[in-house]
Amino acid sequence: MRYEDVADLIPGLVDGTVEVDARTRAFIDSDLRCQAELARYRRLLRGLGALRTTYLEPAPGGLAQTLNALAAEGERKVARSYLRGRRALVAGAALGGAAVATAAAVVAARSRRRVLAG
Repeated sequence: MRYEDVADLIPGLVDGTVEVDARTRAFIDSDLRCQAELARYRRLLRGLGALRTTYLEPAPGGLAQTLNALAAEGERKVARSYLRGRRALVAGAALGGAAVATAAAVVAARSRRRVLAG
């Protein structure tokens, strides 16, 4: 038997939803990886159980501060999005202008060559 064969059973063993035969139990009890996983799941369940009984009293005005911070962040994102859109528009116009100027320069250069050659 290998760890991979029993790895999916370990969480159920810890919370009591899985039963295993004696051979599998003997392997799990002797395998170091299985023991480490069992210990991790037990710690996790203890921590989750402690969270059920823990209640933190919010600071006075904490809800208002949180809502204000969320609203301010939302406004900043909208402003950044707007500015990015404006920058992209200006950059696109600049690139378009540069392309037109380049095309005009090429046409002008060809026209001069024809005049000089003709």
